[in-house]
Amino acid sequence: MKVLSFGEMLLRLKTPGNERIIQAQAFEATYGGAEANVAVSLALLGNEVSYLSKLPNNPLGQGAKSTLRKYGVDTSELLIGGDRLGIYFFEKGASVRSTNVVYDRAYSAFSQVERNEFDWPTIFKDVDYFYFSGITPAISSDLEQAVLDACEYCKQQGIPVVCDLNYRAKMWSPEQAQKVISKIMNYVTICIAHDEDFEATLGIKAFDGDSSRGIEQKESFKAAMKQVQTDYPNCKMVASILRNIYSVESSQWTALLLKDGTFHETAAYDMHVMEGVAAGDAFGAGLLHGLLHDYPTDKLVKFALAASVLKLTVTGDLNLVSDAEINQVMETTGGSRLAR
Repeated sequence: MKVLSFGEMLLRLKTPGNERIIQAQAFEATYGGAEANVAVSLALLGNEVSYLSKLPNNPLGQGAKSTLRKYGVDTSELLIGGDRLGIYFFEKGASVRSTNVVYDRAYSAFSQVERNEFDWPTIFKDVDYFYFSGITPAISSDLEQAVLDACEYCKQQGIPVVCDLNYRAKMWSPEQAQKVISKIMNYVTICIAHDEDFEATLGIKAFDGDSSRGIEQKESFKAAMKQVQTDYPNCKMVASILRNIYSVESSQWTALLLKDGTFHETAAYDMHVMEGVAAGDAFGAGLLHGLLHDYPTDKLVKFALAASVLKLTVTGDLNLVSDAEINQVMETTGGSRLAR
């Protein structure tokens, strides 16, 4: 079973420790990006996964490609060209100061890609699942159309489409997102949405914006998940992480999954967070891994959340953990607490 993941890979520049961007004299350089993070996670878990993007033919593009290859991702479908690799600057928060991201991705090779550069029949040869996030169609009108073209091809070929709605307010408005995502959702088989994703991308309210009491809003999340399947009958599964975020370092995590009219829930994890980035991507990868290996639905959502909370203990975008480590966390009894 093979997964194709489609999106933009970025150079990540992080300030040392908890320094602010305006005071930093140096940055730690790594690579990441939502769909690339999912691809690496799947490869590390032993799955066959191909990554589709466009990278410039320069040392930064080569470094990004080498990172993917190092972790076992198939890069044969990558397009090479354009002038630059997108960048994001990462400033880790502390206590009551939120983590912050600054994008520098305009005119990147991927953002300049044209719709007709993708040969979908060739790209989807031997592919069993298609994965992307709401970030990809937000980048450009050509990529919006490319996503729709890919989804249409998947529909014709019976390939399940997995989408993490992944709303980014710094990239587009709710009005723009809803206009685009409402079209894409007609093709989506498995939908992943967290926090404000429901309302921002679909106009369905699940969350009141109070991050300190997300878990307490479980019933409104359930209602929103049911509404997604009512509005988009092709969507057979909806999954979501619910969180109580008390500070940058302290939070509680649980997850819901709706399939065949039944909700499946996980225990709650009390987390001391090392770095709160890409945990949603880890969740999506865990979900896909479980689907590829025919996990029972209860185990599916538990495995996905265990992968997600483990990412909170790993610096960088990539969830550098093994199947055995995820299973160990998933099978932890009692309060499902992680060792601190």
